[in-house]
Amino acid sequence: DFADPSFLAIDRQGRFLYSSHGGGTRATSYHIDQSDGRLKPLNQQATEGTNGAHLAIDGTGRFLAVANYATGTLALLPINADGSLGTLSDLATLTGEPGPHRTQQTSSHPHHCPFDRTGRFIVVPDKGLDRTFVYRLDTDRGKLVPGNPPSVASRPGAAPRHVDFHPSEPYAYVINELDSTMTAFHFDPDKGAFKPVQTLSTLPSTYTANNSTAEVVVAPSGRFVYGSNRGHDSIVIFAIEKGTGLLTPVDWEPTQGRTPRYFGLDPSGTHLYAANQNTDTVV
Repeated sequence: DFADPSFLAIDRQGRFLYSSHGGGTRATSYHIDQSDGRLKPLNQQATEGTNGAHLAIDGTGRFLAVANYATGTLALLPINADGSLGTLSDLATLTGEPGPHRTQQTSSHPHHCPFDRTGRFIVVPDKGLDRTFVYRLDTDRGKLVPGNPPSVASRPGAAPRHVDFHPSEPYAYVINELDSTMTAFHFDPDKGAFKPVQTLSTLPSTYTANNSTAEVVVAPSGRFVYGSNRGHDSIVIFAIEKGTGLLTPVDWEPTQGRTPRYFGLDPSGTHLYAANQNTDTVV
C-alpha cells in the first residue's frame, strides 16, 4: 500500500524519508541508502484518518505529525531510533463551525501542519473551518497540547491552506485558498499565540477571473514572501517590512504553465521551482 505518495519529509541527517498517501490511511518510513539514494521501505503505521496531506518532523527528530485532510484530525507518530514509525501516540480532532463554501467547507480540512522555527509548536491551517490551529508538542508524553488560544479565526470563506514563518522575526504568513488572500500574523514563539495584523489580495487588481491559492514560502533572507495563484497562474511576490512584518506587493511572475500547486525555494534562496499541476511541468 505505497500508492499515491503525497507530501514527503526527510530527517535532518538525511537518513530517513517519510510519506503520507493521498486518499490513504497510513504513513510510510523509508531508509535512504547514502551511497546511491535508493529507498528501502521500513514500515507503515496507521494515521487513524484519511487522505494524509502534509507531514512534518519535530525539532527533536522523535515525532512525525500528519494532517488527515478528509477526516479533520492531526496525527502524531513516534519515530524510532532505527527510523521506523511507532504506533500513533496522539490524535487531535479539529473542531469548529464549517465555513460558508457549500462544497469545499463541509467539514474540517487540515492541509498543512508545519512546526514553527523552534520546532515546539505545530501550526495547522484548516481550510474547512476557516481557522488556524496551534498545538504544543509535549515530547515527554508524546501528546498534542492545544495552544492558548487553541485557534485563530480567518475571514468566513477564506479557507486558510498553508503557513510559513519568518526566519528571525515573530511573524507568520498564511495563504487563504478560496478568497485568494495572504494574512500576516504576529506569532508569539513562547506562547504559540497568533494575532492577525494584515490581509492582502494575492492577485493584481486588474485580474477578474477565477483563482485559488496553494503554497506560501518565506525567503531565507526574511525580506520576501511568495504565494502561488492557480488561475492567474503566477507567483505573487510580497516584500516584508522589517520590524512590523507588514507586506507590500512587488510583482507577479507567470509560472509558464497552468495551476501552480506547489513550489519551493532551493536552500540558498536563489531559485524558485514552480510545479504546474495541469501542464505537468516544473519551471
